[in-house]
Amino acid sequence: MDKRLEAFERLLNIMDELRERCPWDQKQTFESLRNLTIEETYELADAITKGDLNEIKGEIGDLFLHMVFYCKLGSEVGAFDVSDVLNAICDKLVYRHPHIYGDVEANSEEEVKANWEKLKLKEGKKSVLSGVPSSLPALVKATRIQEKVKGIGFEWTTKEDVWAKVKEELVEFEAEVSAGSNKQEEEFGDLLFSLVNYARFINLSPESALAFTNAKFIHRFQWMEEKISSEGKQLEAMNLEEMDVYWEQAKMALKGGK
Repeated sequence: MDKRLEAFERLLNIMDELRERCPWDQKQTFESLRNLTIEETYELADAITKGDLNEIKGEIGDLFLHMVFYCKLGSEVGAFDVSDVLNAICDKLVYRHPHIYGDVEANSEEEVKANWEKLKLKEGKKSVLSGVPSSLPALVKATRIQEKVKGIGFEWTTKEDVWAKVKEELVEFEAEVSAGSNKQEEEFGDLLFSLVNYARFINLSPESALAFTNAKFIHRFQWMEEKISSEGKQLEAMNLEEMDVYWEQAKMALKGGK
């Protein structure tokens, strides 16, 4: 037996046993699992950001469990089971890859993406953007919106055009800040959206970039805290100029750049 199928069958059997015998598992519903699944997804994202392959493996396992759990719940109410779910995604993949399973030609990543979006519209989607989850974090959502519309040709021509838009939005934001107007938040949103667009245009992930910067800042700040404490000083008693000395030391010690 294929070891992949054997491992998957083992997970399915364990899920059946837990649902039958474990008080906690017996109480779970789609709704009770929802927030836990979101948490597990973020834990996987953190592991990917850290580049820890062993941790990535563990977090993928946690998500596998959740997917199997949802299938079990679906089967109990006669809505669907794991076979229905897997066959449905297989059918979708075959349908949306006619360049592999049909006679359509697609010789680049962009052609594949464009064809994918067109097929989704043929499936009855009322809008190119209808598949973007409303609850996505704003930074991720902005990226997905831009990727979606690019798929049907709504895209800038050059990166210079996109960068010019970033500078235009920056000027507009600065003007609203200087005026103290109530449009500052709106213009800041426009600026962020244009920066996300530029990052995407040059094949950078805004979400990953900010995640790395957040991690870098945390690492440096905690180094600074430990250094100050080791010298018998208190961070909260220091002024910004004094703290900045230690911040520069942290940057040098951790060799993290600017």
